[in-house]
Amino acid sequence: MTEDQAFILLILAAAGGMFLWGKWRHDMVALGALLAAFAAGLVPGEEAFAGFGHPAVITVACVLILSRGLQTTGAAEALARAVLPKDAGFSLSLAALVGLGAFLSGFMNNVGAMALLMPIAGQMAKAHGVPPGRALMPLAFGTILGGMTTLIGTPPNLIVSGFRASAGGEAFGMFDFTPVGLAVALAGVAFVAFLGWRLTPAREVGGTEGFETGGYLVELRLGEESRAAGMTVRAVEAEMEGGQIVALVRSGVRIEAPHGARKARAGDILVVEAEMEGLADALSSLGLKLEEEKRGDEAREDVEMREYVVRPGSALAGRSASQMHLRTRFGVNLLAVARDGRRSRARLRTLLLKPGDLLLMQGPADALSEFAADTGAVPLAARDLSMPDGKRAFLAAGIMAAALLTVALGLVPAAIGFAGGALAAMATGIVPPRTAYDAVDWPVIVLLGALIPVAGAMETTGAAAVIADALIGGLSGGSPMIGLALILVVTMFLSDLVNNAATAAVMCPVALGAASALGVNPDAFLMAVAIGASCAFLTPIGHQNNTLILGPGGFGFGDYWRLGLPLEALVVAISVPLLPMIWPF
Repeated sequence: MTEDQAFILLILAAAGGMFLWGKWRHDMVALGALLAAFAAGLVPGEEAFAGFGHPAVITVACVLILSRGLQTTGAAEALARAVLPKDAGFSLSLAALVGLGAFLSGFMNNVGAMALLMPIAGQMAKAHGVPPGRALMPLAFGTILGGMTTLIGTPPNLIVSGFRASAGGEAFGMFDFTPVGLAVALAGVAFVAFLGWRLTPAREVGGTEGFETGGYLVELRLGEESRAAGMTVRAVEAEMEGGQIVALVRSGVRIEAPHGARKARAGDILVVEAEMEGLADALSSLGLKLEEEKRGDEAREDVEMREYVVRPGSALAGRSASQMHLRTRFGVNLLAVARDGRRSRARLRTLLLKPGDLLLMQGPADALSEFAADTGAVPLAARDLSMPDGKRAFLAAGIMAAALLTVALGLVPAAIGFAGGALAAMATGIVPPRTAYDAVDWPVIVLLGALIPVAGAMETTGAAAVIADALIGGLSGGSPMIGLALILVVTMFLSDLVNNAATAAVMCPVALGAASALGVNPDAFLMAVAIGASCAFLTPIGHQNNTLILGPGGFGFGDYWRLGLPLEALVVAISVPLLPMIWPF
């Protein structure tokens, strides 16, 4: 192994460790890897930022803008209204919902498709008396599966297409991914909808709108007239139906796990972990008040409470209620937070929020809607399916269809076709120009632009060939089928731990090297990378949609493999024999 090969592998190993650590956002890690590769002389300075002009990067940004138009105009909701059955059993209703999510994910941002359908999944679960997680996890997995069916369904497909072009072939077309991707998606949707949902942990949860983890963190203030003043902590807990006082704040000093014999005083703030419904009677009988609740002159008759989940990439992630100035900016209050069973030592208003957190918000309906739109929080209340503007929805769908058609027919490259579509969406007001850039997931764009040159350095230094020789020569015994299965499984494993786009960028050079070592056509190996990078079903960090259901489903880190592992086995069983049939060696 040469010095350059050792350096690039060390940089990638360090980046992988940083991805797993999670302290830095993935775009920061990718940018650090790029700068390290430049410092080591592996990426020339004039090529360091060439990745930002890569067609895959441009296409991802433009597809996200077009996807926003489908969401905001109601086009996707109109389709949901037409497709979803009104009266059917849970499995059939779930199959229709997951199938719709998979279809939408083939043509729009799969996180957007998931956010659109989450409230419907919760409503469906509640109507059939099923824990919400048993609808949410199949929906999350279905939207991930749907992304592998088209060129624009997910960033890894665009990356794979770009590597095929750089290897001397033509870029993959719009529907080149469909034969294998559709077969895998159909089998996966059928499995999770009719059988797999039973493998999902049954978290018996309930909340203001059918969603809650049973572990909300709430702050309650004892007023002068509160009956709880003078009572012991143990006595107060006894009237809270399972609620637990985890801390007491007195004169600005926080007392962790107060002794049961300690007496509460007027002015104290009790930090309670409990179900919201169980607190209702205690608030009334003990004379307690929600610390963040509006009172007095600020009270309004139209004030209501709603639940939201913090989505990955939301403006809320990594910030607290006080940092966001929720009261002054939106006129809303953060009443409670639920986070996968773990407590925080921070006060509620200073608690740094994380993706997957479940928030109980209070405020006027219009203010809450503005809060959700501006911060990217996903509302979990059941909402009516409606089409706000039929003409604009039709126009949004028409622009997307036109862009798809021009690319599918090979009239223009994908980046050009979707850039034209994004321009048309802005020119017609489908996506107002002032909000167009808000639709772009900039961390993903930076991730792609930074990692493409690093992945190129793997190829130019020969490091990819070294890994491929070790993988193929040591384990496959020279068999293309075994080598193909190894590439698929290794890619799936990495995708469960790090960002799927990063996984595809790293594994594409390895796949090309493996195909070269075996003397076979690389297309099947590149397609294996595309499928494997899209199959992150074992952890909540493998894909944004998995993170999105963490709070609403009441899941823990180890809950995903129960459904995810058999689903990944199904993907391997279908893909390995089918890939060489569609893309011969």
